[in-house]
Amino acid sequence: MSKSLSIFFASLSILFMSATAISISHNGWLVLLFSLLSLFSVGAGFIVKARLRRKNEKVTSEDTK
Repeated sequence: MSKSLSIFFASLSILFMSATAISISHNGWLVLLFSLLSLFSVGAGFIVKARLRRKNEKVTSEDTK
């Protein structure tokens, strides 16, 4: 995964987690929404990382044949 893509997912996750913390004192539904968004953001980052790693491994294994 490139550094810019890593920073994007990390920043997005931090933004959603901060919004969750701020919304705790305001509205329970917003807490639920931002919690789910932060969870999906972290999960999407791991999925993209795994797919890119798998793609790179496949390309390097074809080059060695």
